[in-house]
Amino acid sequence: MRELAPRYYPSGSPVTPSSRFGGQPFVIGATALLAIVIGIGAIAAWRAYTGTSPELDRVVATRQLQARATQASEQLVEKTKGIEATQQESIDQLQVVQDQLQTVRRLLAAQQADTKRLSEQVTTLTESIDGLRQSFASARTDDPAPSVRKSSRKKVYRSAQRKRSSKG
Repeated sequence: MRELAPRYYPSGSPVTPSSRFGGQPFVIGATALLAIVIGIGAIAAWRAYTGTSPELDRVVATRQLQARATQASEQLVEKTKGIEATQQESIDQLQVVQDQLQTVRRLLAAQQADTKRLSEQVTTLTESIDGLRQSFASARTDDPAPSVRKSSRKKVYRSAQRKRSSKG
């Protein structure tokens, strides 16, 4: 393949690298500088015409972010205080319930002690009644005759009548 622009230029050749770009590099530098100045001027004119500046937009955006962050922080503080108050109320209510539970336990223990004491008394009374029944039953079997008993009742009845008649 054949190259259109050879890379190597022989010393006797009429085309040299400096002749390719022109004879004066000063013109190239000046043109580049002029293009840069025109570009900067165009950017400045565009900013002045539209009235906006990216730096101002950034400052405004930063202030808005700071305001939002401050507002969010204040909301978090308020919510934290609300949660703290609710938690304190819950703790107070729990303390009241614990106190009531202790009172109920004490009352239950006292009631159980009373129930035990009364149960023991009922047992003692039952034993006493059983003892009386047994003694009464044994006393009946020891009685010689029921007729003696009737005569003693008559005596008690007569003596009661005599007391009434002597008073009246």
